[in-house]
Amino acid sequence: MAGGPSTPALAAAVSGAGGLGFLAAGYKSVDVVERELAELRTLTPDGVPYGVNLFVPSGAADLAEVRTYADGLRIEAERRGVALGEPRWEDDGYAEKVDLLCQQRVPVVSLAFGCPQPSVVDRFHQSGSAVWVTITTVAEAVSGQRVGADALVVQGVEAGGHRGGFDDIQPGDVGLLALLQLVHAAVGRNVPLIAAGGLSTGRGVAAALACGAAAAQLGTAFMLCPEAGTVPAHRAVIRHGDARTALTRAFTGRTARGIVNRFLLEHPDAPSAYPEVHHLTSPLRAAARNQGDTEGFHLWAGQAYPLAEPVPATDLVLRLAAETRDALNEAERLTQKPPSR
Repeated sequence: MAGGPSTPALAAAVSGAGGLGFLAAGYKSVDVVERELAELRTLTPDGVPYGVNLFVPSGAADLAEVRTYADGLRIEAERRGVALGEPRWEDDGYAEKVDLLCQQRVPVVSLAFGCPQPSVVDRFHQSGSAVWVTITTVAEAVSGQRVGADALVVQGVEAGGHRGGFDDIQPGDVGLLALLQLVHAAVGRNVPLIAAGGLSTGRGVAAALACGAAAAQLGTAFMLCPEAGTVPAHRAVIRHGDARTALTRAFTGRTARGIVNRFLLEHPDAPSAYPEVHHLTSPLRAAARNQGDTEGFHLWAGQAYPLAEPVPATDLVLRLAAETRDALNEAERLTQKPPSR
């Protein structure tokens, strides 16, 4: 939920209600992450855990492909009255953020976009942090286990926002329930699995638990909560709930799922070039957000986004827990019911 929806208030509310709230560190400077961590700690009771999510940096992209893509965005820039951003590679302050989180002894660190080096995992372990690695394929799950991950976030293709796996050229495209079963068969007896993708109700969470997950991770379901930083125009589209979602690289150069709009449809051939394309389109997206034009910026959302509701995060966590228990109890009753003659 990087890029706005993630806030200290949202993470604190989720953790305070018995969940595990996460603060997104992506796209932020180290100073901002440090400041938001301090705010999160002031909002979270002593001893209540929370987590922070990091982007693992990828290699630099082919700038010739990025320039070709930029040529196709000139009309969009003229329409917005802004200049395109400068496409550049950066590592999102990864090393500095690793240092900060080790110093702060963050209870849980999750990583997306790549497999962390064993040395990084060891550093987090030495500082007392559990390490979760996001995966989208069985091969990625095996790699995550080998570097010492304490849990694997199994992200199905239904998930909103960026695909969190290792290879954007061939991102995992398997649905959550199928992927959970495959990963559980490969490594699930040795490392806990966290289910992510298309989960918005207790019934969905119960299904994931039945498929071998130890817990469920939800994102889109929280985007309408008052504590979330989701911008009003994005909130309105989610609440309307009548548009399909699709995978695209158009906005950032990395495959992500969002609600279909004009920009997504007009730029189907964006190169795999993150963060170069992210920086290139940033002024366009910012201008569209400021204008409230939902046709011109990314509307990240998972496939179950119409089920999101504008309720306080505390209430949502408690309701999801109750719904999950009810669904599991109902399933147990059904399995114990004698077959009809």
